[in-house]
Formats: sequence, C-alpha cells, structure tokens
Amino acid sequence: MRLKNRLFWIAAVVAFLIDQLTKYWVVKTFALGQTIPLLPEIFHLTYVTNTGAAFSLFSGKVEWLRWLSLGVSLALMAIAWWGPSLGFWDQLGYGLILGGAMGNGIDRFILGYVVDFLDFRLINFAVFNLADTCISVGIVCLLIASWQHTPGRTR
Repeated sequence: MRLKNRLFWIAAVVAFLIDQLTKYWVVKTFALGQTIPLLPEIFHLTYVTNTGAAFSLFSGKVEWLRWLSLGVSLALMAIAWWGPSLGFWDQLGYGLILGGAMGNGIDRFILGYVVDFLDFRLINFAVFNLADTCISVGIVCLLIASWQHTPGRTR
C-alpha cells in the first residue's frame, strides 16, 4: 500500500524531530536565561521558557494551548490520511505546521511550557524556536499553494 500525501508525513516527522532535538540540546547545554551571541546585538541563542503562544501571547494560558495543539495536530493528520491527495506546497505546508504544532504541543503537555532559544535582537523580536519557524514557513507554503490555485491563473 502506498502512503497518501507522503511529503506531508516526511515534512511533519522531520520538523518534529529537528525541533525536539534542538530543544533537547539547548536544555542540556544552556542554563535558563543564558545567552550566547553568535552575531553580537544581531542574533543570539538565548534559553528561555514560554507558557504562552507564539511571541509570548496568552502567557500563562498553557492549559488550553495544549488542547489547541492537539486538536490542530489531529485535524491535520485526518486531512492527510482521509482527505484528498494534496499538491506539493499543500503537503509541505501542512506537514511543517503539523511538525511545529506537535513539537510545541509535546513541550506543553510534558513540561508545561515551550522551550525557546532563537533570539533576533536586531529587530527586537520575541525569542522563538524551530517549531514556530516551521509553522510560519508552513503558512507561507500554503499561501504559495493558494496563489497557484487561484481561479483564472494559468500555469
């Protein structure tokens, strides 16, 4: 039997594993609050925890965010398993979003918070992680897919 939406599953597993491995490395290597400048005042690795959503929104609301991550993950898996065969950008986008949702969801269920460490100081951006990055890139992939499927657009 051939696996439907194979790229979706590959993207989800790879995104999840890379996210979890980098968070594990940060937790084992850094002290909480420790920062290492890779490009001083531009990009640092800074170990922080986040009990909220992306960019520390809804800080302290981990309980419902756990269930939101689980719901999104289950919905995306259902779409890939029982839904139609998806195009390249749809599979990649949904897969990256699933991998990111699972990565942050696992943190919320097991730890009660999300491990963040990517710290872009040049633009004074919130500290984030690779799961957040995968979710953001996944959304861009879905935008590309929707642009390609726009009625009247020639391929």
